[in-house]
Amino acid sequence: MKTSIKTLFALFILFSIAQKAAAQGCVAIRSTGGICAMAERPDSTTSSSGGYWLFNNNDRYYKSFRHFIGKQEQYQRFALHNNVINKVVTTDETLTRVFNDRWSLSVDLPFADNSRSQLSGGSRFSTHSAGLGDISATGLYWLFNPAKATHGNIQVGMGLKFATGASNYQDYFYNSATNSRALGPVDQSIQLGDGGTGVIADVNAYYNFTHKFGFYGNFFYLANPRDVNGTLRSSTPASATTIATTGDVLSVPDQYLIRFGADLAVNRFNFSAGLRDDCLPVHDLFGSSDGFRRPGKILSAEPGVTYSIKNIAFYAYVPIAIIRDRTQSVPDIRQTELTGVYTHGDAAFADYVVNVGVTVKFQ
Repeated sequence: MKTSIKTLFALFILFSIAQKAAAQGCVAIRSTGGICAMAERPDSTTSSSGGYWLFNNNDRYYKSFRHFIGKQEQYQRFALHNNVINKVVTTDETLTRVFNDRWSLSVDLPFADNSRSQLSGGSRFSTHSAGLGDISATGLYWLFNPAKATHGNIQVGMGLKFATGASNYQDYFYNSATNSRALGPVDQSIQLGDGGTGVIADVNAYYNFTHKFGFYGNFFYLANPRDVNGTLRSSTPASATTIATTGDVLSVPDQYLIRFGADLAVNRFNFSAGLRDDCLPVHDLFGSSDGFRRPGKILSAEPGVTYSIKNIAFYAYVPIAIIRDRTQSVPDIRQTELTGVYTHGDAAFADYVVNVGVTVKFQ
């Protein structure tokens, strides 16, 4: 943490967001949000003018099964066993080129293996999706000269998220009434991509009080200007009301992540504790916000630990949910206005998310 361990990486996790965030579960946040964005705190004692590479592998897992409307958990869904259960495994492979003490460029390739279990009649069935997600590239810059800013610094980044992941992935759905299966688009929460090209804004910061103790912060925002991606929410014909409120087609939503906390270095270990706020907002920053989405946020306590040896760092972060909030979507609001009956959809959330990974530094 100046750093006393030169291969100590300040790692930022999903997202899941995840892609892939977050809130976790039916709220379709598809990004780990800045994983390895602040790849290594600059060291004023060692010049990196020659540049080097960082490779990061991050694996994320969660199981969402608790339904919420607003902040109110729908306990009856769990008791009646008609809750939706999502299991998401995401691997992010991130390659960062550090050009010098201030400039770097990161490219992230996400891969996902998702399943969604739901009830049809009295029987459960599952749909799946697997493959490449939305690739992103971000340029990053430390605002202050590391040779002079020895206690803290701020890193800013801008990038693009490309629509490389399938946003119309299909699988077979079971119909208990006819005892048959029909091909249709999987739920938005397990689609591999959102179908839009997005703009990424990233801010990472730290301040060290001593060589061993300091604070960190991270802000990540993905703005998706595209309105809807053309994928139908369901292969079943939508009602006139659903079509009128644009709830029949999938939205291309924004997402953001805020993290802050403190970390403590003990020998080769770095322990951290902080808060994490994952959000898929109701309204996008740019463009319209039509289409179906499950907006929401989750506030989590996020303990973490990193172990460094030579040029390798192993880490684990486990955000634990404190507050889960499925907010009212644009189609919900429009249907309430159209029918005069208050409408507020639900979403399933996880209790926790497991993030484990390794970062390797090499010339």
